[in-house]
Amino acid sequence: PSLRGSHSMSLQSIETSHGAPDTAQAMSVSKTDPFGEGVPFGDPSWYGKFNSPYYTASHVAFRAKVRDFVEREIFPHTHHWDEKKSLPLDLYKKTYEAGILPGVVGAPWAGGLGHKLSIQPPENFDYFHELIILDEFGRCGSGGVLWGLLEGVHIGLPPVLNFGSEDLRYRVGLPVLKGEGTICLCITEPYAGSDVANIRCAATKSACGTYYTVTGEKKWITNGVWADFFTVAVRTGGPGMGGISLLVIEKTFKGVECKRMDCMGVWASGTSFVTFDEVKVPIANLIGKENAGFGYVMHNFNHERWGFVVQANRFARVCYEEAFLYAHKRRTFGKKLIEHPVIRAKLADMIRQIDATHHQMENITYQMCTMPKTESAKALAGITALAKVQSTKVFEYCAREAAQIFGGASYVRGGQGEKVERLYRDVRAYAIPGGSEEIMMDLGVRQAMKEWENVVRNQGSKM
Repeated sequence: PSLRGSHSMSLQSIETSHGAPDTAQAMSVSKTDPFGEGVPFGDPSWYGKFNSPYYTASHVAFRAKVRDFVEREIFPHTHHWDEKKSLPLDLYKKTYEAGILPGVVGAPWAGGLGHKLSIQPPENFDYFHELIILDEFGRCGSGGVLWGLLEGVHIGLPPVLNFGSEDLRYRVGLPVLKGEGTICLCITEPYAGSDVANIRCAATKSACGTYYTVTGEKKWITNGVWADFFTVAVRTGGPGMGGISLLVIEKTFKGVECKRMDCMGVWASGTSFVTFDEVKVPIANLIGKENAGFGYVMHNFNHERWGFVVQANRFARVCYEEAFLYAHKRRTFGKKLIEHPVIRAKLADMIRQIDATHHQMENITYQMCTMPKTESAKALAGITALAKVQSTKVFEYCAREAAQIFGGASYVRGGQGEKVERLYRDVRAYAIPGGSEEIMMDLGVRQAMKEWENVVRNQGSKM
């Protein structure tokens, strides 16, 4: 079990002999050797000279392994895959064999199926290990590549692992975790996005009770064109949230059709329009209980939105890092860009927002590691929604400011401004899916209102 599950920390080292306060001895502080390229603020603070209460030797070793894989297997091909709008499917298998793919479905490792896998998890695997995966992969500077490889598994498989039968967990979960099959999440429809309670895709149970007949459409589905399995929200009951179920629909079932959608950004993610035309789905492919699907979707959203926060903030950091380096070599009016105060002001605004967002993200991650899941699902819904808004707004700001620093170079696909140009197109894919900024802000405040109502009610009962 994770050490954080028992509210204790495994410390790597602590230095107190050079003027550090004595109170540090009583605190959970880990210090690691510098890691990365050394660009100031180009990586999270714990990669450099700062102490952290969150990371252990296990995280340090895992970070090095993930970075090596990304730089070897992802970096050299990112531009080509994005332009091609697809990934080689053997990349899933490579990511599994590297000991990474089973780490994107939350804790515990592989959704509790780790004993069925040949790949061993990092010691005391927790959500900080998953954060490292998403953060390090984000360095490629392509939402399309990151989504194309990890997002379908990250958001489509957890409902199966968390709520599915043992048969479904093994039959669907194991091949996906091993990179032998792919999966996607199908919630959004042409007429229902953030308004999940009003989906129309219908599943009618047969008179014999052995299968459902599914008819409907799903839109903007990540990985749909190459998915083998679809985790689908369907209407099995009456109107509203109480009539929704989750089914696993397989690509081989008759009546399943996927069409690629040409979108502004995330080109390599396989965004699709999916049609189900009287698809017969065995009752064994029902996830959990009939008409309980809305709760499963809501439970899944916290993890999905947290993943958006990690990715969006790293993309913001990539924009900053690219702009910082470019400003040191580009010359205008007889001096380097970095020597112009207006450029330094832009970089400072990017830094302060990125680091503030990262610390909020680590705080949420710590709660995910230490709170019981039954408690965290409700307690973290509002703050995670607001963190998603924060991260996507910071991403958008940094993409714009980096583009201004690069000038015309950021307007060209490829070349020096390649990452900035590509990420500028990816911004909307983070600000809208998973809950648009407007819906997320409203959710955050409504959660706060409920908490305050409880406080007032409890105070009244004591008077």
